Amino acid sequence: MRAAVTLCAAAALAVPLGTASAAPSAQPAARTQQTQDPVLVDCSGQPQIGPEAYVLACGDGNSRLVSLRWFRWDAQAAVGRGTNAVNDCDPYCAAGAFHSYPVTVRLDMPTGGEQGTGQPHFTRITLTYTDGRPDGSPRTVTYPLPG
Repeated sequence: MRAAVTLCAAAALAVPLGTASAAPSAQPAARTQQTQDPVLVDCSGQPQIGPEAYVLACGDGNSRLVSLRWFRWDAQAAVGRGTNAVNDCDPYCAAGAFHSYPVTVRLDMPTGGEQGTGQPHFTRITLTYTDGRPDGSPRTVTYPLPG
């Protein structure tokens, strides 16, 4: 009887220790940190972290970011690189052609999460064209973000 009680007690202690030691400790901390970092709110109001694509022109889709690769995403800002695919709307948008321009993307001015999604979210995006740019566009453009 004493042996059975000892085995049960040892098993009860080993289960939580085995589970804790089997799980990598860095991943839960990273997931927790990601949920606290600001999100990027898309055109449909959905929060995103590190998206591969993002529509800039919500009304018509004539400007979007594609092939995004993020190398910073934290509580203050997110920075990445990608391509801005822009419709030239020539002779009109439905008949226009999309042109691709490499850009550096910066998200900043996060909210405290008190409105919109209820999560902190970035409220400004800045694009810096690194090789060519749409006609009439400055090298750096800044837009407010939905939220």
